[in-house]
Amino acid sequence: MPARYIRRSLEPVLKRAAGEFPAVVLMGPRQSGKTTLLKHLFAKKYNYISMEPPDIRAAATEDPRGFLEMYPPPVIFDEVQYTPDLFPYIKERIDSRRDVSGQYLLTGSQNILLMEKLTETLAGRAAVLRLLPLSNREAAGRPQAPLPWEPDRRDAKAPAMSRTDLWAGFLRGQYPELAANPDRDANLWHAGYVQTYLERDVRTLRQVGDLSQFQGFLRALAARSAQLLNLTDLARDLGVAVNTAKAWLSVLEATYQVLVLRPYFANLNKRLVKTPKVYLLDVGMLCYLTGLKDPEHAASGPLAGAIMETAVLSEIVKSLTHHGIDPQVYFWRTSTGTEVDFVVETGGKLVPIEVKLSSTPRPAMASSIKTFREDLGAKTLPGYVVHPGEIKLPLGPGVTAWPYRHL
Repeated sequence: MPARYIRRSLEPVLKRAAGEFPAVVLMGPRQSGKTTLLKHLFAKKYNYISMEPPDIRAAATEDPRGFLEMYPPPVIFDEVQYTPDLFPYIKERIDSRRDVSGQYLLTGSQNILLMEKLTETLAGRAAVLRLLPLSNREAAGRPQAPLPWEPDRRDAKAPAMSRTDLWAGFLRGQYPELAANPDRDANLWHAGYVQTYLERDVRTLRQVGDLSQFQGFLRALAARSAQLLNLTDLARDLGVAVNTAKAWLSVLEATYQVLVLRPYFANLNKRLVKTPKVYLLDVGMLCYLTGLKDPEHAASGPLAGAIMETAVLSEIVKSLTHHGIDPQVYFWRTSTGTEVDFVVETGGKLVPIEVKLSSTPRPAMASSIKTFREDLGAKTLPGYVVHPGEIKLPLGPGVTAWPYRHL
């Protein structure tokens, strides 16, 4: 029995892009649902070719023009990071029919290789979109539901969720295959995912070298999710050079496994030099890599705050990305130690967000947001204290307690 299709927020953006550009490149981590999405929307009109099998790869590499003759548009080429040398020949075909939109739909899991070739060859000819694992709104069947600060917010009534169910959901994560198949063993799935990621996506990259050391680096980052990232200390703990750690972090960021968050300053140059924070993209992967298997242990253990923060950031980033928006998310910290977990830049304004583990919001939880709004003044929008409970209420002027499930 085929798994149920879960509607994605990106669908209208993807359709519009295919109607306006000769090519669309859909990037994202392995297993985020790229192939499923393209087949669901375009299978009736498009041929589908996966570039992963070695014989297909060889055919595309040895005779690219002949290969493109064999598979004329409209066509979906899946996992094109395996055949980056095909891009100049796709450009050649596009330029012979520049006024025809939606000729090529391309997917890829490796941002590094794809973006290098894209900037060289398909600039101006291809729309580049990203598909990440499921957002809560997609998993709940409300893919177009806006974030709290976005216009047209209508609060949908969602059934109450127990604390155990919420944390069990964090352990499971948001990859579509696990959401569509609730009986799948999440621990086994994550183990297989990490192995496949290392063998297929990472082994081919020159920056990586020792796979076992790289996997150790990934686990070390997971244990530091939501913390300030000191690469010097981390490299020393792992016995690798700082430049190696920097290269590995770039690989993880480019393959959509981690998010690097920089501090917010009005001065753009300062954002690049102050210490960033690191988060895993998927909260289920964070729990797997840190050995968490029990919801109660996760909820009451030392990583509970990091898990909750990771879940909130992931939801914001996925929701914005799946509407075709490049997320501008930062954190804010003063010299005296006052900190706001997330600052979302939207329309030239700033939305401050604090994340709390308590399900009982209190006005004192809004103190950092109040300081932020006083310091930044007219640039700020109302802020939110996101928590795991069910209560939505004002915590003072311009600050609302907001349940995570309604984010």
